[in-house]
Amino acid sequence: MTKAGFIALIGEPNAGKSTLLNQMVGAKVSIVTHKVQTTRTRIRGVAIEGDAQIVFVDTPGLFKPRRRLDRAMVAAAWGGAADADVIVLLIEAHRGMTEGVERILAELGDIAEGRTVALAINKIDRVKAKELLSLSQKMNDAFTFEQTFMISAERGYGVNDLRGWLGDKLPEGPWLYPEDQIADLPMRMIAAEMTREKLTLRLHQELPYQLTVETENWEERKDGSARIEQVIYVTRDGHKGIVLGNKGETIKAISKAAREELETFMGRRVHLFCQVKVREKWLDEAERYTEMGLDFKDGNA
Repeated sequence: MTKAGFIALIGEPNAGKSTLLNQMVGAKVSIVTHKVQTTRTRIRGVAIEGDAQIVFVDTPGLFKPRRRLDRAMVAAAWGGAADADVIVLLIEAHRGMTEGVERILAELGDIAEGRTVALAINKIDRVKAKELLSLSQKMNDAFTFEQTFMISAERGYGVNDLRGWLGDKLPEGPWLYPEDQIADLPMRMIAAEMTREKLTLRLHQELPYQLTVETENWEERKDGSARIEQVIYVTRDGHKGIVLGNKGETIKAISKAAREELETFMGRRVHLFCQVKVREKWLDEAERYTEMGLDFKDGNA
């Protein structure tokens, strides 16, 4: 009998959820950068473990929201947890039980009722074994986790053990996706996320949160390649100049990096064209939220 179900990865921003998802799936399906709050929507990655099909839901980081976009992201994260068969709380070993983790634990009680909840302590290579055991005890005193895992999502340590355990916990039933499918996201959105990742890596601290990327047009060509047109929305003229760079050098470098990653991911040639548009109020436009896979109404105060 086959098994299938949803696993929600929750935690603070930058805890390593996207890195863990990519390790579990064996391919890059979620945006990974050194900056926090890069995942904006619920991204599903699909992995096979024996007779089980595990659908991982990488949620936005849980943090104290300030803006409409923040509130919509946090609502998406808790929504992902509420819909899951199993919840995995990911925390950083070197940061321990932060105020943010305590807030998550306080809210987790209601969401987790009737669900299996596991703890994954990530980035274990940054602390000593004695500190890990102390942190594990402290976390399990604060919440009843069914199992605790010590992992390094970046290095892959402990990931197979976690995936095997999760596969055993899923309910019996038919697989939800074709065997060769690794992500439940339209390619248009995956392409936009890849470009947004390159922007986030290239630009300075604040600007990435003031921009979004949308795939405006996708054309399948006779030679097997794809022509993709994207729009990068920013909120100010000054931001447009930063994205373009001197003589267009920045946007050229970003487009090249995104195109190369898309070609690797898709296994064929890609012609990527990016343009930058100023849209001052995009953070308050329902259409932009729909493109990101978020619910505009969830952003209401």
